[in-house]
Amino acid sequence: MAAALVLGTVLLALVLFWTEWVPVEVTSLLVVCLLAATGVLTPKQAFSGFSDDTVIFIFTLLAMTQGLAATGVVKAVGERLTVLGRFGPTAFLLALLVTVAAFSAFVSNTVTAAAFLPVAVSGAERVGLPKREVLMPMAYASMLGGTVLLFGTSTNLVMSAAMARSGLGRIGVTELAPLGLPIAALGIALVVLVARPLLRRGERPAEPEAVPERAYLSEVAVPAGSPHVGQPLSEVAPTLGARPVAVVRDGEPQPAEPGAVLAPHDRVVVEGRREEIVGAAAAPGVALGTGGAPPPAPAAPDPAPGAPDAPVVVEASVPPGSRLAGKAVAEADLAAQLGLDVLGIHRRPVVQRLTKLQLLAPGRRRGGSIGALPIAAGDLLLLRGPRERVRALADGGLLLVLSGVDAEPLRRRKALLAAAIFLGALGVGTAGLLPLAVAGLAGLLAMIFTGCVDARRALRVDWRVVLLVGSMLALGLAMEESGAGRLVGERLAAAGALAGPHGVLLALVVLTIVLSAPMSNQAAALVMLPVAIAAAHRLGVDPRPFAIGVTLAGSCSFVTPLEPASMLVYGAGRYRFSDFVRVGTPLTLGIVALLTLAVPLVWPFAR
Repeated sequence: MAAALVLGTVLLALVLFWTEWVPVEVTSLLVVCLLAATGVLTPKQAFSGFSDDTVIFIFTLLAMTQGLAATGVVKAVGERLTVLGRFGPTAFLLALLVTVAAFSAFVSNTVTAAAFLPVAVSGAERVGLPKREVLMPMAYASMLGGTVLLFGTSTNLVMSAAMARSGLGRIGVTELAPLGLPIAALGIALVVLVARPLLRRGERPAEPEAVPERAYLSEVAVPAGSPHVGQPLSEVAPTLGARPVAVVRDGEPQPAEPGAVLAPHDRVVVEGRREEIVGAAAAPGVALGTGGAPPPAPAAPDPAPGAPDAPVVVEASVPPGSRLAGKAVAEADLAAQLGLDVLGIHRRPVVQRLTKLQLLAPGRRRGGSIGALPIAAGDLLLLRGPRERVRALADGGLLLVLSGVDAEPLRRRKALLAAAIFLGALGVGTAGLLPLAVAGLAGLLAMIFTGCVDARRALRVDWRVVLLVGSMLALGLAMEESGAGRLVGERLAAAGALAGPHGVLLALVVLTIVLSAPMSNQAAALVMLPVAIAAAHRLGVDPRPFAIGVTLAGSCSFVTPLEPASMLVYGAGRYRFSDFVRVGTPLTLGIVALLTLAVPLVWPFAR
């Protein structure tokens, strides 16, 4: 009965992780609640994952990387990479991927991808490479680098703790390197060789009437006293500059017919390039309407360009974990909270076309309002506001500013100190002079006290990771305590008995990669660990090779853009889902083959 309850909880978690009907962190807490409420685990066991020292170390590691970003360590390295552009685009791409992978061996792959995203965008422009041929390989490199060292990714740390609980012993700091380095090398080589031609093949040819690159959807309101009231849309469109998509009257959308006569308080949904949207928002006789509120009163003239409070226009990406994700544009209310106007929203081409169809859906109240659109991870927002407000926005972690203004002034004089503290904390923990959690906490405090990073910025980490890790540790314990892991493991071992341990290892690796798409890398690996251990006992072999194979497979989900590092580049690179399938499939197949053949060579099956 307990095993059935646990497997049912796993199935429910899979569905909720995949559909995101509720936020990931809520699903994580729901798992803990169900395990405790059904009696599968005692309350103490259910909440024990949150007190694990691995969870504390993950938190301190994420916080310390804020110090590396605040002092410009990552940006300084990125600027050096563009020098290699003189040797050709391939040399720049290879140098970028190797550098990103090297950083990701020490720093969370999501943090690394976020830090290098502006570097990759500017570097690609300098060497003449399309962004779509650089950003996806960069995201993959950050994931590949996480397989080299223990603290390269939270999946390794979580699995190390779970293996220790299961009696297998923790993963050594450099234990994964004999196979992690070949994985990273093979992955980078495959990406350099196949990514660019495959991405070119998947690129749509330009069409005469196609929407210009990176088209934003926006909305302008027609006030009651506007000279455009009573005019047909065909006469107003040239004033706006952007292409009309729909006219919203009393909350009901209508197609943007040229002969449609505008009435007071109408809203016109428009689409266009960045410059066109900025021009439409400033056009005479209309007011910006993306907030979903009534048109604002005429504002005072903007300060002169270059003044401290002069408005700037920036493009910003919504990163995974941002609290804006899931909120409607109007609900986010950036104008009231941060003093920034949302001029427009850009989505992936397929989603953008679907959004325009939804805007014209009849019979839905506010169906045609841009303010009612839900913001999703990977969307790009076109923002306007004072420079200092934009810097505060970037500092808060809500959005990743891609262009237009530097976020926070870099503390470059502290760069060497921040790097020394970061490496020193990892070194002290690695040598065993202090537990990793204590060493990480000491390093974080040292960065704050020495002024490498502001305390507020350092503590703005993705708490979803902490909640997810703690709850998945509890789920792994439940799989073990209830016998669910043993049950699935015996079935898997029986199915793979004909192929022997190598066949079972292959099945475990493939299942982990498949599960990491709907769940998360950490959750998939933790769910599969009890299965791997039970299968090893059934076959009479050492369970450590299976556990290591599952650990490394958890960092190799390349076929979908659902990995956070991939989501960061999804919108910025204007990718489609099929692009990740096309490029990720050969990369995944190569690494699966390497894991199946090489894991037993480093960690033999014999006890």
